[in-house]
Amino acid sequence: MEFRLGASAITRPDSAHQRSSKVSLLVKVLCASVLALAAGAESLRWVNARQADSAVLVAPLQPGKVTFLPRTATLIPKPHNAPSAHASAMTPLPGGRMAAFWWAGSRESGPDVKVYASHWADGKWAQPWEVASRDTLSSALGYGVRRIGNPVAWASNDGRINLFVVATGLGGWAASRVVQLVSDDHGKHFTVKRSLPMSPLFNTSMLVRTTPVGLADGGWLLPAYFEMGIKYSLMLAFDQSGDPRWISRIGNRNSTLQPTIVPISSSEVHAWMRDSSEEQRVQQARSSDGGANWNDLPPLDLPNQSTSLSALRLSNGSIALLHNHVLPGGSDRNVLRLSVTDDTHKWSRVIDVAQGSAGEEFSYPDLHQIGSELHITYTSRREAIAHHVIDLDFGAAGQ
Repeated sequence: MEFRLGASAITRPDSAHQRSSKVSLLVKVLCASVLALAAGAESLRWVNARQADSAVLVAPLQPGKVTFLPRTATLIPKPHNAPSAHASAMTPLPGGRMAAFWWAGSRESGPDVKVYASHWADGKWAQPWEVASRDTLSSALGYGVRRIGNPVAWASNDGRINLFVVATGLGGWAASRVVQLVSDDHGKHFTVKRSLPMSPLFNTSMLVRTTPVGLADGGWLLPAYFEMGIKYSLMLAFDQSGDPRWISRIGNRNSTLQPTIVPISSSEVHAWMRDSSEEQRVQQARSSDGGANWNDLPPLDLPNQSTSLSALRLSNGSIALLHNHVLPGGSDRNVLRLSVTDDTHKWSRVIDVAQGSAGEEFSYPDLHQIGSELHITYTSRREAIAHHVIDLDFGAAGQ
């Protein structure tokens, strides 16, 4: 049974019959919501003081000191009649291609918000197409979806794309669930696989934002977070078939969210996180057993006024981080900076990818390396998704 919420559900009744109808509708909506939330009661196995059951995938190193050479900066084509866009996520495809996903509509949380996709090939982006909406998710899940948000994508070795989309029933983002969709045609079409069973408590207030990391057995690790009241970061492990296996909490802080995770070795994984505390610094944690258990580390000496991050281990072993730097007199999201480190401790500025006036927004970045190219996407002024290509020169080996 499908229920949709709209203005008709809150109009003032003019008769006892209308009052009775309104109560009946409310009961139906609440029952549908409870059933939807209860569907998450089949929660994942929480890892506790044990080893993860698969090594993290780490590519062989290409020695050399990396040099960043900005090449192009463009906007991904916008969907028709969608003036607002946000929360982009990329995933590489076979043949040096790439897919990007983001949400677009009239405004955040608007009823017309949909998740769109586009392919990048031969140096340009295709016209976007719709892959998910609240109506298509409601129909597939069998209960009402009120709003949809952040998409995150992972392309496995066989080219299949698993897409994870934040969706809510009643309430705001703190009442979210994560819906898993699958595509066998490189993202042209998707089918809904499940609502992820992430919590035994009605499976609510679970969200995703950043890119997964591969496992040696063909599975992957998906960063996630909880944000109802307190905020904390999570990680889910999937097998090569795209089925969730276990879940772990990243550190013990109650003010971190939207973790971006980076493998250092087959067992060591680092996480850098958005900070909602008064410290206003990039928070971090470390795992030495493949993500099963985590230790909090002191925050970086990089500002973070509750904004999303994206980190990536480059092929020479350096780690690149996209983050919102805060200039004197600026705002929390008007400077998007690319920094790099060789030891996870000392970070150096590479370039300010985007900078505008106080109040302008360049946020929610994502970055991927394809060959010798670093690809960056981010939200540009909440109007479009920007795409930058930076050439990576590893020719300075030994310097």
